[in-house]
Amino acid sequence: MPASGNQSLPSHSKSKALKMSNRKKLAMLTKMDTVVMKIGSFLSVPIDVEKLLPLLSTVLGYSIIASSTIGKLPQILKILKHGSVRGLSVASFELEVVGYTIALAYCIHKGLPFSAYGELAFLLIQAIILVAIIYYYSPPMGTKTWMKALLYCGLAPTVLAGKIDPALFEVLYASQHAIFFFARVPQIWKNFTNKGTGELSFLTCFMNFAGSIVRVFTSIQEKTPFSGILDSDYIY
Repeated sequence: MPASGNQSLPSHSKSKALKMSNRKKLAMLTKMDTVVMKIGSFLSVPIDVEKLLPLLSTVLGYSIIASSTIGKLPQILKILKHGSVRGLSVASFELEVVGYTIALAYCIHKGLPFSAYGELAFLLIQAIILVAIIYYYSPPMGTKTWMKALLYCGLAPTVLAGKIDPALFEVLYASQHAIFFFARVPQIWKNFTNKGTGELSFLTCFMNFAGSIVRVFTSIQEKTPFSGILDSDYIY
């Protein structure tokens, strides 16, 4: 009798262990079913695109503004690192400063939300610093260069404050399409003739391209005037 009792003990333990294992498996399957049901419920909820797009536009808008604070930094650092402006077109960067000034002044004048144009303020500051660095590493500044710098310093505050005739302001704003276009041409031609990009920063150019694509989307969502949407292709 004792022997038969000892033989039934292991069998009882195995049965108990098997039942516990089955309970664990059942509990895991129940949890998985619950998770699947929750995911299914979430996916089945209709997405309100009309509410999602404005939110996405705002997020992207401020993301561009954040990235614009370092948009031209790679170019500035590359010049400082090599102490050279080889392959860079001074005219291209000067025209960018003029274009940024007009675009920023117009956006402020029209009362657009900061998320629609905020990057222009940071890009303008960096563009001015960049031109100053290019002047520093270029041959000694002549009378013509000094006159251009003084003329800009004299007119820029007036334009940014919007203290000019409204009709003239519209003409000035319309001209920025040509300004940004011709700002690219001298640099492209210099790259072509030199068979290289010199100290031109690829990272800055890439960020400009990406910013243009995103800004077109945010401009449409912010109901920016059509002329403002067209500017997105040039500003960055």
